[in-house]
Amino acid sequence: MKDIEEILIYFPNQIYTLLKNTLTQNINLQKDLQEIRIRVGKSILLKTRQADIIIDYKISTNEILQILERLCENSIYAYKNQICEGFLTIKGGHRIGITGTAVTEDGKIINLKYVTSLNFRIAREVIDCSKHFLKEVIDLANNSIYNTLIVSPPGKGKTTMLRDIIRNISNGIGEIHFKGMTCGVVDERGEIAAMYKGVPQNDIGIRTDVIENISKAKGMKMLIRSMAPEVIACDEIGSKEDIQAIRRSYDSRSKRYIYYAWENNRGYKKKCKN
Repeated sequence: MKDIEEILIYFPNQIYTLLKNTLTQNINLQKDLQEIRIRVGKSILLKTRQADIIIDYKISTNEILQILERLCENSIYAYKNQICEGFLTIKGGHRIGITGTAVTEDGKIINLKYVTSLNFRIAREVIDCSKHFLKEVIDLANNSIYNTLIVSPPGKGKTTMLRDIIRNISNGIGEIHFKGMTCGVVDERGEIAAMYKGVPQNDIGIRTDVIENISKAKGMKMLIRSMAPEVIACDEIGSKEDIQAIRRSYDSRSKRYIYYAWENNRGYKKKCKN
């Protein structure tokens, strides 16, 4: 229950006790819990892959604010940029989605006031989940990888799979005599490495450098110029700008091999060879 305890400490005492008792009484719920969703004036919702469990406790506006202040270490202003992106990442790699009334200027969100909902997404690494998939990715003859695109519907584990692939490629795989490669990760939304105060909370390998909270286009350019990665990995490709960034990266002086995870309503994987 350690990973869940990392989240529970941010709740006011009454909610903490309620959640702790609910989880303590149900071992399966501890293992299967994916999200804790709280909304002003609504009941607490515990989400698993199989079902939603509703706890009859109405959340107040003041309680939402208390939780947010604890998440921001009593300095909401210091976390303003992350809040404007709609999420915070805390120790352990857990991610908290935030919604409310957006304040915009020149088409950009500059603040989020009247926060009404928080979604605590519980981060769990699945080490070696990519084991059977690696043969589709690794070009063993050249100690390299194929350019690879991972595609599936939302919530099917693309990012979890991508993270474990990066870890294996970065560390190397002794059983098949695959030497580790230098990896650069553009973690635009903080979900791959889950950096907390600059330190990755997830295991992404010993030869991996991460740049987060930056667009994929800028992040790829910075990594290529500064860290000379052999592999570039990023998540959620979907815009024209992302595709242009990929092309520019591939056309750079030294060709790179790039991973992507992309959401689609059709579930399939695609391996691209050049």
